[in-house]
Amino acid sequence: MDRLRQSIELAGELQIPAKLHIELETGMNRTGFNMQVVSKEVIPYLLAHPSNFELSGLCTHFAGAESIANYLRIEQQQRKFIRARRLFLSAGLPPERTHTCCSAAAIRLPKMRFDMVRIGILQYGYWPSPEIKIEYLRKNKLVNFNLHRVITWKSRLMAIKKVAMGEFIGYGTNYQASEDMLIGIVPVGYSNGYSRMLSNSGRVLIQGVRTTVLGNINMNSFAISLQQVPEAKVGDEVILIGAADDLEISVASFGELSNQLNYELLTRLPMDIPRHFAVGSE
Repeated sequence: MDRLRQSIELAGELQIPAKLHIELETGMNRTGFNMQVVSKEVIPYLLAHPSNFELSGLCTHFAGAESIANYLRIEQQQRKFIRARRLFLSAGLPPERTHTCCSAAAIRLPKMRFDMVRIGILQYGYWPSPEIKIEYLRKNKLVNFNLHRVITWKSRLMAIKKVAMGEFIGYGTNYQASEDMLIGIVPVGYSNGYSRMLSNSGRVLIQGVRTTVLGNINMNSFAISLQQVPEAKVGDEVILIGAADDLEISVASFGELSNQLNYELLTRLPMDIPRHFAVGSE
């Protein structure tokens, strides 16, 4: 209410109506007005200052629509939101837009789409969860439906080294060469969002071959095996996430190895990694 009052008061001073999106607390228990405050404080306050605002939106956020096991809580949220929305309509406060759906809810709850949805991970070509994909395919009687993934994360081979059998690679004693080895150094590390959880378990693609991470992930580099790619050379492209020929390092597999959600992994990629955008059609 403090922020709502500040917005209305400032709008009055500037003589410019505040464009408000009112969030309703329906069960997430994070932000938003609960039902009692809506009826006793929010609506009366708005009706008392009709020229100071435009009700641009009425919204809520679902507490885990990507989880089928969470369906009861989501159903309760839907009912609460619809009841609260009726309060605004009956008070003569129709919102310009009503929005409740994240990516998962937009797929699972068509009646809650209203006239705007808040698509997040879907616009990057990823399902909110495996459960959502299975449910969607089953309901629509589809054998397969693949979103077009729009991200590829690449680097280039920085150096190539020979390591003798018995020597350790990288910090500590996490990896000891069991034979004479050819390894490559990739200039990416945990400071770039490549998790230390991928030490000795990560996979990358180089020259159409899937190869392994050796030793600990460093702050800004890690080592890979070039045993299957003896012809590799400095400057060769290394795919951390993406596809090459019939092979792929998916965000899902990458996330499983590093114990991260798709969302977590994608949002942890630092903004100082250069982005290259390609626009085209299939």
